[in-house]
Amino acid sequence: MACDEPTAPSGTFTRQNSSSTSSLDFEPDADYKFVESLEERYKCAHCHLVLHNPHQTGCGHRFCQHCILALRELNAVPTCPVDKETIKMHEVFKDNCCKREVLNLHVFCKNFPDCNSKVILGRYQEHLQQCLFESMQCTNDGCQDQILRKDLKEHLSQHCKFREERCQYCNTHVVLINIKNHEKNDCPDYPVPCLQNCSQIILKKEIEKHHAVCPEAEVDCPYKQYGCHVKVKRGKLAEHENSALREHMLQILDKNSRLEERISDLYKSLECKEIKIQQLADAIKKCEKEFRQYTQLFGNNSNLMVSTQALASHLDKSARLESQVKQLIQMANQQQSKLDLRPLFDTIETMKQKIALMEMYDQRLVVLEDQSSKHDRQINNHKAQLNKNEERFKLLEGTCYNGKLIWKITDYKKKKREAVEGRVLSIASQPFYTSRCGYRLCARAYLNGDGSGKGTHISLYFVVMRGEFDSLLLWPFKQKVTLMLLDQSGKKNHIVEVFRADPNSSSFKRPDGEMNIASGCPRFVPHTVLESTKNTYIRDDTLFLKVVVDLTDLEEL
Repeated sequence: MACDEPTAPSGTFTRQNSSSTSSLDFEPDADYKFVESLEERYKCAHCHLVLHNPHQTGCGHRFCQHCILALRELNAVPTCPVDKETIKMHEVFKDNCCKREVLNLHVFCKNFPDCNSKVILGRYQEHLQQCLFESMQCTNDGCQDQILRKDLKEHLSQHCKFREERCQYCNTHVVLINIKNHEKNDCPDYPVPCLQNCSQIILKKEIEKHHAVCPEAEVDCPYKQYGCHVKVKRGKLAEHENSALREHMLQILDKNSRLEERISDLYKSLECKEIKIQQLADAIKKCEKEFRQYTQLFGNNSNLMVSTQALASHLDKSARLESQVKQLIQMANQQQSKLDLRPLFDTIETMKQKIALMEMYDQRLVVLEDQSSKHDRQINNHKAQLNKNEERFKLLEGTCYNGKLIWKITDYKKKKREAVEGRVLSIASQPFYTSRCGYRLCARAYLNGDGSGKGTHISLYFVVMRGEFDSLLLWPFKQKVTLMLLDQSGKKNHIVEVFRADPNSSSFKRPDGEMNIASGCPRFVPHTVLESTKNTYIRDDTLFLKVVVDLTDLEEL
């Protein structure tokens, strides 16, 4: 039985639409248990399985879409395996009447008899996504356990080794399997015993602070600089000071005596050097006196050469003596500075003033840092609010209120690669409305496919979102929806799917959350068609999707 006319050119099939079946689909190669025996008219003439996207040939036999394409690829002139008639591809068309009947056949859930549900074939995958007896992998990272959906909540909260629990000491969320390692190595509030065996239990973050006052820690005697090299526990330090008071006093007196002896030696050395300086000064005066005598004696004498040599000799001697005097004076000054403690006291007083000034600056710096932190937080809050406002303005500028959405998807290759790698499985369009106060809607696309189209098709879904005027609108949503992939060549060879919202589906009821479950076409368009160089659905790594809501009989508020 056919309900569509063959009008497609060779190598393609006419895309026909059904208002009630385009959002239904099933996995073609699964083992289905039908409630009633599957009739022959619903079986593919090639693979003998239930028809998937049935197509009818000119000789009246039905094939799955992928089977008819396989026959065409295997043979240049494909023939029907039933009557051996040549299959003329321009006579092949999509049999939507048969597809509707197949999609409405009742099957048992694969988890029968635990699950006794009977669902139509087109809703089979949708049922499995909600079936309480469907086996699924735990959603916690690292856990490979397979659990029935009905037991998942209990597994996640009670049995999963990879669930997050709060550390009983620091309240940090930690994966259960790592919690012991966290407590011993990373938890700052984990209680540990003091390393000095003082029997106290201290938080790990305060262990160093405790060691500075721990009574069991061994410390040096305060009189170490005077010669006491005893190490004693801090708690017994006072006892040691009292018991060794006489020894400490003797050590202090001994050191003071040695210092006094050293000072006395320095004074004696200084006196000797002063005497030597005086002797050198007297020698210089004597030399000067002799020099004047020689000058008077040999003023005009013919023996000028002799007098000159003698004069030079006295001058050299005078220079050496003067140099020695300067060295002695310098050494005397150094010795005097060592004995003079006043510069040291002045330096100490200056350092105290500098330290007090630095402490005052530190206090002011703490106040300024607090003020700076407050200003930084205020600036960050303002930046976040500005970003939110900017995003909202952009959203409002691009929002449509006529029930139509033109969705531009850029960087197709990058986004598809992210979907294949599992990083970003789906992308959503900006919201659009049927009117200013109408339904709030959006589209969702899986570039690497979803469900039966995963890995081979782009999946495109229609989503009803929660809006501001939902309490004034009629529910459920019942309008006809058209999904389109736009041809960018100007020839308008658009790919189109049309369906009418099913009032019995939860996808079209009034949203309880932010949005309803998406409904649409898991096999909207094959990757081979979309990415073919013969087609112009993608240009400059960009594609356009269009969603149109039929506003007929829809009252405006």
